[in-house]
Amino acid sequence: MSEMASDGSTQGINEAFAQALAGGVVDTAVGVPKSREEMFAFYEFIRRGTHDSESKEGSGGLEFPAGYMFKEAPKWEADDMTDPVDMLCAELEAVGIHHAIVNVDDEAAARAVRQHPGRFSAQINVDPNEGMDAVRRIVRFNDEFGLKAVGAFPAGLTPQVPLNDKKFYPIYAKCVELGIPFCSTVGVPGPRIPFGVQDVALIDEICWFFPELTFVMRHGAEPWADLAVKLMLKWPNLYYSTTAFAPKYYPREIIDYANTRGAEKIIWSGYFPAGLSYQRIFSELPGVPFRDHVWPKFLRENAARVFNLDI
Repeated sequence: MSEMASDGSTQGINEAFAQALAGGVVDTAVGVPKSREEMFAFYEFIRRGTHDSESKEGSGGLEFPAGYMFKEAPKWEADDMTDPVDMLCAELEAVGIHHAIVNVDDEAAARAVRQHPGRFSAQINVDPNEGMDAVRRIVRFNDEFGLKAVGAFPAGLTPQVPLNDKKFYPIYAKCVELGIPFCSTVGVPGPRIPFGVQDVALIDEICWFFPELTFVMRHGAEPWADLAVKLMLKWPNLYYSTTAFAPKYYPREIIDYANTRGAEKIIWSGYFPAGLSYQRIFSELPGVPFRDHVWPKFLRENAARVFNLDI
């Protein structure tokens, strides 16, 4: 491992990280670049669940609903935009990411999967408020793309739906039937909306009732990272992804778990372009105090295994 200075910088070269990076990296939650105007329109689904004026208007630094947290999120003006698929490929190549899971609800992302099937795999997000239409949607997209993940943002739904609510159960059952991992934001969300529906404790019931379901926690599980670790020890098909966290803010409980009993359970993911630039992520990653054997699992091997990637 590299040594950490008091200011968080890396002293010397993290050889284990460099070797793992050279073997190729997988990012399991990637967005396609959009202009500022397109991003503002995209987040309307979150703004309609907020009540404070800054969130609703996109003012006070909240053009992005969690802008108070992600102050350096990548932004492109309309005149800067070229082909978004080409832009994304260039971003991935610059940092050594050789495979990415993208949300094919977005047409540009769907085109990326069609044009570059060896580089991109497909995910969709679902809304359990849609009932069986959500289930049929999983089947339809799986037939077309061969889905590698189904995702949800329970706190961002209107109305919100707790993770252990009966509305989610047909979705979980279909994911088990098709062998598709289910990924959800868990813990306190960045936007100014209630968090209770994403309480990590709710996952215990899901893993109990659906032992065959592969469940991947996204967006940190804060402030319940210690509970997330306890549940991963308990349930073999429960995993943790680092989406939306800058490496220097990875919870200590997660780092310790990866270095001890959880090397197979922790999956790297960035959150580009919604919150973090790849330049920032990869400048901070070498300073994470993982043991040498963790790095290839964290950056590539766990994702390839859990999401059944053909890479």
